[in-house]
Amino acid sequence: MRISLVGINHQTAPVAIREKVAISTSKLDDALPLFRSYISRGIILSTCNRTEVYTIDSDARHTEKASLDFLKARLNIPDTALLQYVYLLEDRTAVEHLFRVASGLESMIVGEFEVLGQVGHALEAAERAGMANLPLRHIFQSAIRTGRRVREETGISRNALSVSSVAVDLAARIVGDLKGGKMLVIGAGEAGRLAAKVAKDRGISHMVVVGRTQERASALAAQLGGTPISSGNLREELLTANIVVTCAGAPHRILGVGQVKQAMARRPELPLVIIDIAVPRNVEPAVSQIGNVFLYNIDDLSELSQLNRRQREDEIQKASQIIADELDKFTLWWQEFKVRPLIRAITKKAEEIRRSHLDRTVKKLPHLTKEEQYSLEMMTRAIVSKILKDPIQYLKANGSSNYAEMLREIFRLDEENRG
Repeated sequence: MRISLVGINHQTAPVAIREKVAISTSKLDDALPLFRSYISRGIILSTCNRTEVYTIDSDARHTEKASLDFLKARLNIPDTALLQYVYLLEDRTAVEHLFRVASGLESMIVGEFEVLGQVGHALEAAERAGMANLPLRHIFQSAIRTGRRVREETGISRNALSVSSVAVDLAARIVGDLKGGKMLVIGAGEAGRLAAKVAKDRGISHMVVVGRTQERASALAAQLGGTPISSGNLREELLTANIVVTCAGAPHRILGVGQVKQAMARRPELPLVIIDIAVPRNVEPAVSQIGNVFLYNIDDLSELSQLNRRQREDEIQKASQIIADELDKFTLWWQEFKVRPLIRAITKKAEEIRRSHLDRTVKKLPHLTKEEQYSLEMMTRAIVSKILKDPIQYLKANGSSNYAEMLREIFRLDEENRG
């Protein structure tokens, strides 16, 4: 039985590729039935920087191909193009990667907290779809525990940057002093809330919020003393905004070339900074060609994210130690889990032999009292248990395929008992 991971992330693929396979939390329940058509058990983890598929099967090649076919179907590109973007990890390496993801070490912004919740949502969605078996459940629960330990026992997330805060800092580099400025936030989710809060702390005096619903926009605007608007008023707001941060979970572009070009024609001397941190992107890439418009997407934040990583090197080392500790715990559990069918088969055969011989013996000794029969029962059980104890303990600790196969031959277990 092998653990397989097939994925695409910000280190292997640009946002133009990642956005094609990205699955928002609200769409995960819809994507899992499609995934089930390729493989019966698996978990999809999709964030703004990655889409990863975790599977477990006795045939690793089959599951990897199924996962690749699933990603290929979403990307609608040939195999040769897909392979240059994906990574394939197995067993301990795959689990370690997930632990690092949950701990915030694989994020563009090291230590960001949102990814831990996304790992939890991925597991919950797979549970609802009936696609999370025991080992997958254990892997993700262990990853969540690891991520919590890292944040509780290190300073990795203390005063950590977020993608939203880095976006605002990038905008400030171009606009300069944010005091007295106006920011338009498109997307009233967590990323939008963080961006708006950071901008407010930096001195933005006028905040305008567009949400998927008027209720969401109004709720966020109320928290920050801003103004909620409907998407129908975007053109008007673009005439006076200094900064636009887009982070809406929309499957289509929200800002197009036509909208922005019309707005800039009426404000040619006033620069407009647009930070598109959504995946899929909310803004047409060609907007960057409009005069006095400065468009950045999530991949353009890498310079600031590297600075954040260098500042947290000591905490990264501490986090890595916690991950190594949790990985050792998981490895012990995994070794035991893989040999459970063999252990059950050995103990079952031993019990059948014990019971058969005990029954024949008791029939030859009809004078035995119930207490004496019970004593024989306990004695034979103890003998079998002691004989099997060392081989089973060794099997749990050293469950290599060679040793497992040797035990199958020694105990003459047939194919049915191999589990």
